[in-house]
Amino acid sequence: MRCPFCGNEDTQVKDSRPSEDGSAIRRRRSCAGCSQRFTTVERVQLRELVVVKTDQRRVAFDRDKLARSIRIALRKRPVNDERMERIVNGIVRQLEASGEAEIPSKQIGEMVMETLKEVDAVAYVRFASVYRNFREAKDFEAFLGELGAPE
Repeated sequence: MRCPFCGNEDTQVKDSRPSEDGSAIRRRRSCAGCSQRFTTVERVQLRELVVVKTDQRRVAFDRDKLARSIRIALRKRPVNDERMERIVNGIVRQLEASGEAEIPSKQIGEMVMETLKEVDAVAYVRFASVYRNFREAKDFEAFLGELGAPE
């Protein structure tokens, strides 16, 4: 593992622990060159996932992009980092378990919306406003009207 501070490839693992939900291993490392310490996270990757965008472009699935969008939706909401990580891990596991190598971006967006709907209504509306590209206040009104309607 290359040191993020000096680029030295001679680093040593000082401590390894499973993450809270057991889906990853956190490793504390030390650089032999500059003596800086840093943490790496190792995850099992069942398959390479490809996201099919609405314009039919294909891009590699980016777990960090998914986590970032969920974190933005949940910003300043009463959901801790551990719960956010479980949400991201759950969605990634569902995608990997689907058996499909190519996943439409729409499917990922819908999965995130369904999950956020269960976790926090405000985060759900925030994510939906970006995902569904709300342009005016009436878009919010229509969406909130659907949200309040009995199923």
